[in-house]
Amino acid sequence: MTSTTAERSSFLRSKFAGLPRPFWALWGGTLVNRLGTMVMPFTGVYLTQSRGLSVTAAGLVMGVFGAGSLLSQLLAGVLTDRIGRRATLAGGMLATAATMLALGYSTSLPSIVASMFVLGLVLDIYRPASNALVADLVSPEERPRAYGLLFWGINLGYAVGMTAGGRLAGLGFVWLFWIDALTSVVFAVLVWRAVPETRPPARESAGGFGVVLRDRVMVGFTLVTLAQALVYSQTMSMLPVAMTNVVGLSTGQFGLAMALNGVLIVVVQPLVSGRLGRLDPSRTFALGVAVMALGFAMTAFVHDTFGLAATVAVWTVGEVIQAGIAGTIVAALAPPELRGRYSGLFGFAWSLAAVLAPLLGGPLLAIGMGPLWFTIGGVGMVSAAGMLLLGPAIRRR
Repeated sequence: MTSTTAERSSFLRSKFAGLPRPFWALWGGTLVNRLGTMVMPFTGVYLTQSRGLSVTAAGLVMGVFGAGSLLSQLLAGVLTDRIGRRATLAGGMLATAATMLALGYSTSLPSIVASMFVLGLVLDIYRPASNALVADLVSPEERPRAYGLLFWGINLGYAVGMTAGGRLAGLGFVWLFWIDALTSVVFAVLVWRAVPETRPPARESAGGFGVVLRDRVMVGFTLVTLAQALVYSQTMSMLPVAMTNVVGLSTGQFGLAMALNGVLIVVVQPLVSGRLGRLDPSRTFALGVAVMALGFAMTAFVHDTFGLAATVAVWTVGEVIQAGIAGTIVAALAPPELRGRYSGLFGFAWSLAAVLAPLLGGPLLAIGMGPLWFTIGGVGMVSAAGMLLLGPAIRRR
């Protein structure tokens, strides 16, 4: 074995070795599921082009999906703690598969609306269960690396799924629904066969969401997460609108610049996750959010594709810095028997941000690029400052 080969082997072991086999089954299932995530990025196109809905009607239907997603994380948190992590994850994936096919073959507006609401309810049920499984399976010292690898797998799969989905959509949207459904079933089967149930015995004194809401540190972290999520959610709400309608970029130019986000995460994140995981979580998280906020604030000065790519590179660096840290913090704050509920409250912050982001960003963009992106950058800096204030309490846990 040459020295170069030995060094490469040592590097791979340092990044991927030492985690339990069930974690890798969970990671593999997540990757497969993200490879098949083709429907949601093209839902607006499907509703308007394939089902003939107006832009306004499509927006209302997407709002119904958002309403379902708001309930999803709280419901999933309860189910994760009551019926178990494995059952919740596998059941959520099977329900997602069935709902994907129902939506794909829905032709009337009532059936589309009903399918979209149920899809919002079940699509991300797996998240609290997945987060709780990692916390149960992996030692506290290895959790930052484990959550970081999960984040990396999600982005790797999503990047490939987006590319393939764009091509398959040209052959017919029904292909997207079938592939999404099949990969959901594969995820469910893999978890059911290869991941043990890790839910600790329920305690009568465990309580419900009231216990979580009385945890001031967790509530504070949820508010910090909400502010951070409001910043990041602009990538799916106002950023495409601002770049195409105001700056005048084509969809191809916008997609090219945004592809840099996935490339940087896939290439850079495995290289730095181990070192970042050894740092103080609250300070690392605050640094990542601050860099992300700076990148979004810089968007106010974007005039071309190169400028957009530069801002994407900056906020992606922030995203990489804090990747996996949030899951580590939630796992540290949550008692084992309430990890599902704690993860559910964390996920609720992201669902709420997805609903609030266009409501905040739309009126600001109507005023101008500066008001929108400087405000979004300010929200991110408030999130970073809040994280620093929570740091001592999190370290005491």
